[in-house]
Amino acid sequence: MLMNHRYDILAWNAEMATLLLDFDTLPPSRRNAMWLCLIHPEIRELYVDRARVVREGIAHLRAAWAAHPEDRALTDLIAELTTRDEEFARLWAERDITVNGRGRKVLRHPHVGEIAVEFEVLIPLQDPDQQLVVYRAADEESQSALDRLCAG
Repeated sequence: MLMNHRYDILAWNAEMATLLLDFDTLPPSRRNAMWLCLIHPEIRELYVDRARVVREGIAHLRAAWAAHPEDRALTDLIAELTTRDEEFARLWAERDITVNGRGRKVLRHPHVGEIAVEFEVLIPLQDPDQQLVVYRAADEESQSALDRLCAG
């Protein structure tokens, strides 16, 4: 999927929508990875190590905020998440800043069970405010689960 510096989801393929959520069902204002992870009921339960995913996401968001202090939409998103989510408010106050372009996540998918993915974030040199996030299966069991999921 393609995101901007605010974690707004700009584009995605069918496989990502099948794995995470059909983003077409959401209004564009709610197609934000951080908002979804914190507020959306299905996505809140998706990550096995949710605490780490949220902590890392907030640290990345803080780095984006530091790089774009004039971005009103980003400031509004942070204000909304601070007032709506106690966990976000607590972690935001810790002031962690991290930028990590790769790692591993384990998802608890309601139809196929646990899927371990390795992710990589690619940032175009010509537009560093965009990031292409690529998920791939971390092991054979996860690949099999992804194949079943995407086969329908």
